[in-house]
Amino acid sequence: MPPLTRWFVKAALVYFIGALLLGILLQAEPVRALPALQVAWPTYVHILVVGWLTQLIFGVAFWLFPRYSAERPRGSERLGWATFALINVGLVLRVVAEPLAGLGYRVGVMLVASAVAQFLAGMAFVANTWPRLRER
Repeated sequence: MPPLTRWFVKAALVYFIGALLLGILLQAEPVRALPALQVAWPTYVHILVVGWLTQLIFGVAFWLFPRYSAERPRGSERLGWATFALINVGLVLRVVAEPLAGLGYRVGVMLVASAVAQFLAGMAFVANTWPRLRER
């Protein structure tokens, strides 16, 4: 298993645990009264879908999709690492900014930066993976 795949899968597992813990907190009766947690539902979903599922898919796809070439079987390593960095920077920005936005803080720039980073991560993943999807 390539190192990048291991990083994607380990990060996905960390986000999975974080999402599960946040899900428990969101359902705990004494904690429901806290305003910060009342606005955390979209953050929970984002951690679960982007942090857990998307990163797991990216990591496994990087590892198992058909080879690009004998010299570069997985395409561009640099583009793969850029994907990893961008998706995680975007996710962390979102996890910090979204609850603050729900509480009335002005964090629009952080949310836009988060969305741009995650979009660029998706585009980098597609750019690196697309050439590997060719007919034999």
